[in-house]
This record gives sequence, C-alpha cells and structure tokens, in this order.
Amino acid sequence: MIRHFSGFVAALLGASACVAPAQTATKPKLIVVIAVDQFSTDLFNEYRPHFTGGLKRLSQGAVFANGFQSHAATETCPGHATILTGVHSGRAGVIANNWIDQRLTREDKGVYCAEDPTLGKSSRSADYVPSPVHLKVPTLGDRMKDANPASRVVAVAGKDRAAIMMGGHKTDSMWFLNQRDSTSFETLRGRPANPVVDRANAALAAALAKPVMPMKMSPLCAALARPVTIAGVKVVGNGQFARNAGDKGKYRSSPETDVAVIGLAGDMIADMKLGQGPATDVIAIGASATDFVGHAYGTGGSEMCIQLMTLDAQLGALFKRLDTAKIDYVVTLTADHGGHDAPERNDENAASDAMRVNFDPGKISTDVAKSLNLTGGVLAAADVTGDLWISSSVPAALRGEAITRVKKGYANQPQVAAVFTSEELKATPLATAPPDAWSLAERARASFDPDRSGDLLVMLKPRVTPIPDIIAARSYIATHGSPWDYDRRVPILFWRKGMTGFEQPNSIDTVDIAPTLAAMVGLTVATGEFDGKCRDLVAGKGSSCP
Repeated sequence: MIRHFSGFVAALLGASACVAPAQTATKPKLIVVIAVDQFSTDLFNEYRPHFTGGLKRLSQGAVFANGFQSHAATETCPGHATILTGVHSGRAGVIANNWIDQRLTREDKGVYCAEDPTLGKSSRSADYVPSPVHLKVPTLGDRMKDANPASRVVAVAGKDRAAIMMGGHKTDSMWFLNQRDSTSFETLRGRPANPVVDRANAALAAALAKPVMPMKMSPLCAALARPVTIAGVKVVGNGQFARNAGDKGKYRSSPETDVAVIGLAGDMIADMKLGQGPATDVIAIGASATDFVGHAYGTGGSEMCIQLMTLDAQLGALFKRLDTAKIDYVVTLTADHGGHDAPERNDENAASDAMRVNFDPGKISTDVAKSLNLTGGVLAAADVTGDLWISSSVPAALRGEAITRVKKGYANQPQVAAVFTSEELKATPLATAPPDAWSLAERARASFDPDRSGDLLVMLKPRVTPIPDIIAARSYIATHGSPWDYDRRVPILFWRKGMTGFEQPNSIDTVDIAPTLAAMVGLTVATGEFDGKCRDLVAGKGSSCP
C-alpha cells in the first residue's frame, strides 16, 4: 500500500475534537473543501454511528444531512461545479460530464466537461487536454485571489474534472490522477513539475507494483459481506480489494486511490505551508474512490464498507497533520452526487421494483427517421437518459417534428418518467423553494444551459438503472445521474476547532457552501453573483453571515 495508509490507525487516536464555544471573530487561515464522490446522505446516515476518524470529527460540527445537489444532472462534473462556485451547474455551463457540440469541426462532436476541445484530438481519446475552459463562472478560490493575490489556491483530486471544477481558473497548484488508469498524478498543460508530486508518483508506482492481500474486514464490514450475482454472471458484495501486482483496474476501484489523493493533499499543505501565510488559503480535495467502488461493486456489501472506513481513517490522519502544524482551518465536506445500488441487490433487499433499463434508444431514433422519410437516425447520439440532440443532418424544416416524435417515442417507454424539450425548460423559472420541494422540471432547469444542453432531456423512472445487463456483465454495475433524491441528496458538513456543533435536518443546497465560506473569510461578493445563500454556522444567537 501507499505509505500514507500504513499509519492511519494511529491517527484515529487524535481524530475527535472537543466542542467549545463558536469561533467566528477571526478568519480561518486555511479552507479545506472535501468532495467525496458518490457519498450520498444514505451512506452517511448508514455509516455515521461507526465512524471513528475524520468523518466522526466532521459529524460533531454543523451537520446538514439533507444537503442537495438540487439539479437533475447528478453527475461528477455538474456536482463539483456547484460546490465552490455557488451557482447551479447550468449557470456554470457544466450540464453533464459529456455533451455534444455539432458545431465542432472535428469528426468527434463529443465534448468532455474538463477538456479544451481546441487543443486535443478528441474528448474520447487519451490525449485530450484537461482545462477549466468550460467553467463559465469563478470559484471561491478565483474570487479570493482577485481580492488578495496572496491567497493560495490548490486542488488535488482523483479525477481531473473534480480538481478543475473546484479549483477553478487561477489555481497555484492543481494535481489529479490521470483519467486513463489513475496510476499517476498529472496537472494542466504548461504547469511545471513538482518534487512533492514526483515522490507521490514514485510511491504510487511502488504500491501498484506489489500485490495486495485481502484488506481486513471489521465485524461491521464482515456482517455486510454477502455475495450478489449481477446480470447472471458476476458476483460482488463480499470482496476485500485483493489484487495482483500491477492490476490497474482493481487498483482504481479500491480505497487505494483515496489514500494517494489525501496523502498528496497533506503533503502539498505541508510543502506550500498552506494556512501559514499572510492570507487565507484554499485547498480543494476530490476523494473519488467511493465513486469508483460504487460503480464497480454497488453501494452495499463489504466493498463499500471497507472503502468508507478507510476514508474515515485517512481524513482523520489528514486532520491530525493539520492539528500538529497548528493551522487554524475550517473544513467543509460534501459530495458531487449520491448513488443508487445495483438493482440485483435492491431486489434482494425489499425493493423488487428496481430494474435495469431494457429499451433500445437507437430504435426510437431510426423509427422517427423512417417516419420522416429520412435515412439513418434523427439523434446525434441515442441514449436511454439525459440530453438528446437532433442531428444536424435533419433538415431545418423537419427539426420541430423530429423533436415532437422523439419525445413521444421516449414518453411511450414504460421506464421513462418524463421528457422535456429545451423550449419547455427555457420557459421554466429557476426554483426558489427548498430543493427537496422542486418539481422534475425545476430540477432539470437547474442544470440547463441553452447554449450546451440538448434539444430534449429524458428522465427514467425511480430505481431504473441506466446500465443494461450486457454492460453490467463486463463493466460498471451501478450508477447515478437521475433526478431522484437518492442521487441528489448529499451531506453538507462544516467543522472548525472550537465551534459549537448542531444538526439541521431541513434541506439546503450545495450552492450555499461558497457564500457561507465567503462570509467566514470576509469576502464581499455582489448580490446576484451566487445562486446560494450564506448559512449561519453559529449555534444559538449571533451569526456567521453578514
């Protein structure tokens, strides 16, 4: 294992913190923002009584268990884009992980949210160029550097899109595991090498070169270890992340990736002396392993249990390092989205209506084309859910009718809950009610950008997993991306030494995080710049908001 993993047990001894009167008069010297990919409120509630490390400490602060990624596009890029911009993903220009831009001159019209399409050969190729060019708004770090250039902004993540969407346009240092196999840290084009990262990459390579024996299961995880057969051929649920030397696939979908990311984040804080300079610094940490594990093994079983217990320990070790350095820091932890377990396990556990998608979107596209006397299909890319674009090959005079017929074709599928056209979403006002009360149209509107979104948006019914059997048999078995609350609901936790903790069960939005932190550091932001609002972190009288 990577060197940071070996000492995590000892770190738990100092992980819990005393609760004392709130500190609000002084600005923290370091803001630590942690996004745990696919960490739903469901997982937080299930495992909260068992946390003993960093997640236990955070659970003693201000706890908003009913936080929401309020939009419908509950994917990695849109979710991370809300956390430190304070705006909904549609306003940020980040409608999904991938979208289609038929105006591109290259053959592949697909756009990856964290690429610069003018520099890479293709968004689907290994040589694309990571970039924040698609993020239309500044992050908290961008605003802090504009207000005081002495502030340093750092992002470290398991995915480039996590680092880019939280770090923003003006990071002093940004590192992420490469998207091919997560076996080395990379940065944006033109950024210099870093000796700290070189050492982390050497440690990562050494760890990968060694086999990993089955990870130890606590009694809690052992009790959850139960085999489940996926798509009739694959068994998950009782694994312990054993792997052969050099197995990149199993390395990626294991707690090892979080060990690497959190370890490097701690090293960067120490090397750059973050939190020890004249201005408040920011580090954004994207812990992606929970998402990799959730996709590969589902949200239940021993695999997710081991992953969350390891994450808890690693965060405890990170906070112990900050305590030892005597840094005055505030931590915010949330998630980019939730997640839904594999339908096979849901079916075994009293949710018999859970199922995999079973209709062919390509047939809808070709049937509509045939009805309009066109060859091929009318969709630029046919999918079972999400944004759909009418192909630019469809004559302008037939586009309206093609949209109408495609909408009808999807709406007639028993597994489809709703289909909205772009015109319907343009006419939908942005919601102002608490996010748990939003309609489907309002959820879709929050992640809608008229310049990038599709001509139609398809939503599947609850508990329909958009991964068919043929894909689940050889690849991911569970996912997210729906407008339903198991994908939207995420914990939002704030902790600072000396604060008085409290629980707030009412819903808040991840777009509230940036204005809350901005108020804490005295950053003035013009009215209307944020979609969210400052949340008072002072228990009782007084307020941390202006």
